[in-house]
Amino acid sequence: MNIKKWLALSAACLSLGAAPVFAQETREFSVSTVLSDAFPWGQAASKWAELVKERSDGRITLKVYPNAQLVSGDQTREFSAMRSGLIDMAVGSTINWSTQVPEANLFSLPFLMPDNAAVDAITQGKAGQMVFDAIEKRGIVPLAWGENGFRELSNSRGTLTQPADLKGLKVRVVGSPLFLDTFNALGANPTQMSWTDALPALTTGAVDGQENPLSVFDVARADRANQKHLTLWHYMNDPLIFGASKRVWSKLSTADQQLLKRAAYDAGQWEIAKSRAELDATLKSIRDRGVEVTALTPEQHQAFVTATQGVYKKWIPKIGEDLVEAAQAAITNR
Repeated sequence: MNIKKWLALSAACLSLGAAPVFAQETREFSVSTVLSDAFPWGQAASKWAELVKERSDGRITLKVYPNAQLVSGDQTREFSAMRSGLIDMAVGSTINWSTQVPEANLFSLPFLMPDNAAVDAITQGKAGQMVFDAIEKRGIVPLAWGENGFRELSNSRGTLTQPADLKGLKVRVVGSPLFLDTFNALGANPTQMSWTDALPALTTGAVDGQENPLSVFDVARADRANQKHLTLWHYMNDPLIFGASKRVWSKLSTADQQLLKRAAYDAGQWEIAKSRAELDATLKSIRDRGVEVTALTPEQHQAFVTATQGVYKKWIPKIGEDLVEAAQAAITNR
């Protein structure tokens, strides 16, 4: 279309009270994840990309980069890289983002959430919105929730049913000060390291144990790394967050923002339902490989709760008293 025809069309549109119509832009965006699509986490990102491609008729492409490769494997740098615009979008972990967003530490408070209903009560209510608001204030637009699941404890030493059993246990934990405080309160010897480094350390015995969702234990075959004892203690849950860099988000049309957000929500709901539905089969697979699985009695569980109360005193001021109270109220009223 030459300039004269374009001006004539524009004038015609304006005379009808309408704005000129332009072709929508074709775009590709990078999406960071820590795990591949062999895990529910990576599947959430892949589902998001699939829905966006389908609903935009291929005009918008989300290219998923697993294994934190956009930040050279350092998953704790993902949030800051996205905030600066080096990463367009991510399906990230509240744990990994908590170093930049103190409010995200809410989900790492030990034994706060007893079950999935408690997780949903937080994420879908006032407390969840407060966490989203805190994330947005720091340069990331949160779009929807996903789920990495409850983190369970495994080790090579023996059965763990009481805090005293953890005394001196060398446990690999993620890079979060709150995790260090929790395991120190239980008398363990926590060591921060990436998951890539953890498996060799577990195999050689340099580290005794680790904590992760059952899906990670299963797919990564932690049982091959001497993890023959697994304790189901549900000590914390790690919700995932679909997010976008505000720098990128602000340049999108309202229609594209709505498309991406709705697709993120649908992908998150799909992944949450799928990962929960697969838990029984995952646990059976782990047991069938010879792993001793121990479920705590209510009395045993309470002993761990009592032993970690000091963590709350230290961390509630950092997370925010109003936020913690809102979460606790949501759990009580679920």
